Amino acid sequence: MPARLSLVPAQWETNVRVIGMSECREAALSLAHAFAADGLSLYLVTSDDTAGFSEEVKWRLHVDIMTYIVAAVCLNGVVTTIGPDYEGVALWMPPGKSLDGFWTVLRSGLWRLHFQLSTECRRRYYAELLPLLEHSKVEVMAQRGVVDNSYYLLYLGTKPGARCRGYARKLLEHMLVKESRPVYLESSSIANNSYYSRFGFELKRDISLVRGPAPVGLSIMVREPQTVLNAKLDEE
Repeated sequence: MPARLSLVPAQWETNVRVIGMSECREAALSLAHAFAADGLSLYLVTSDDTAGFSEEVKWRLHVDIMTYIVAAVCLNGVVTTIGPDYEGVALWMPPGKSLDGFWTVLRSGLWRLHFQLSTECRRRYYAELLPLLEHSKVEVMAQRGVVDNSYYLLYLGTKPGARCRGYARKLLEHMLVKESRPVYLESSSIANNSYYSRFGFELKRDISLVRGPAPVGLSIMVREPQTVLNAKLDEE
């Protein structure tokens, strides 16, 4: 059998790895492709006052948003990836950490969104989305009656051409097995809700963003610590 001739590390195909700021752009571009048709992503760059924006301008803004978020998580959380070209990426925020610290916002570039977003999209992001996500997380986790020591899964995405290879499952299992803590997330589609439920996530609340022509729904899901992952995962 001929020797494998490639400079791409073979283990990247099957192993989850933690990455830092030096690989931020690549991870962000992967997530941008993964969420290019996502309702929330479209909501943040498409409004009446962006009607004159070209598709290229909206795409670059979408990539910038992902880049700033990935950078912020690199600084304050954990970014994991799998695949030879960052086919799957997950963004995790540990207990007690957030994206909104002064130095995190400054160093990640998140502050630039205030100037890059249109007037309406800026209102959607700062006055609607961020407060809704923060308040919902506090309320949902408070209902558990214990201190919130959860991991927050901000994004889990796979490039469209790399789906059905088990990348998302491996990214999830990597953290679920490593950290015996609750995990909180917002799912942006019913299909995703069904997928996450296989890992023990339970639907807690549905929320909506309503400043656009049609509501954009998000489903809040929580997974309590479990000693053994659902056996159904092996069937993927």
